Amino acid sequence: MRKSFVVSMLSASVLLGGCQAVNTTSGGAVGVERKQYMFSMLSTDEVNQMYAQSYQQTLGEASSKGVLDKNSSDAKRVQAIADRLIAQAPQFRPDAAQWKWEVNVIKSDELNANCGPGGKIIVYTGLIDQLKLTDAEIAAVMGHEIAHALREHGREAMSKAYGVEMARQGAGALFGLGQDSMALADTVVNYSMTLPNSRANENEADLIGLELSARAGYDPNAAITLWNKMSKASEGAPPEFMSTHPASSSRIASLQAAIPKVMPLYQAAKK
Repeated sequence: MRKSFVVSMLSASVLLGGCQAVNTTSGGAVGVERKQYMFSMLSTDEVNQMYAQSYQQTLGEASSKGVLDKNSSDAKRVQAIADRLIAQAPQFRPDAAQWKWEVNVIKSDELNANCGPGGKIIVYTGLIDQLKLTDAEIAAVMGHEIAHALREHGREAMSKAYGVEMARQGAGALFGLGQDSMALADTVVNYSMTLPNSRANENEADLIGLELSARAGYDPNAAITLWNKMSKASEGAPPEFMSTHPASSSRIASLQAAIPKVMPLYQAAKK
């Protein structure tokens, strides 16, 4: 996420509104029911639109470097898997059917993938090729990322980050202009997008991603093998993905406990 994505929001959105309690998705079979607190004037649509601009900039840079992958076997696999997962997203929030979903693959050794606000997906080839992911494992990681977008964890993190800065600097600082506003925007971006996700958010993405994969007809047990591969990969220099999605033994235990809840959905999808 870049400065332009946040700076344009400072005066127009966040400053005018307080927080409101929302639940961005239905609970599903996995039972994700936590209330979330968002700045009321930092709307879903605004965040989605602003992120789309940043996403297009990323694609433009990749294209100019000749690393935007549209036709390889990896790209075709990712698109086919994404189509099946996206078709299940309205199970958790009906408005996702109207999102302008995009799926792109970037050629890179980086072990990373993400799904930004509004359904903007990027998968890096290093994740697939170096970890030798199966289709079900790709579905597990993409389902996890899509779940972050459905739950609006990015918007939630931004709301919290603005609150931190308001408390630290005082509300008056938010009405500054020029360099002060730019510095504040940088701080908010760092808080909300570059630090590890909270354990609560990670658990929600794990559970919803697990259900999305099962509903799409991918074996939910692949989430276990995926995170085992991730853990092994992080033993040396941790991959970029692990900096914001830290692995833990409790993550795998939580997934194992949830698999029986979604296995009937997988079995129904396979019929």
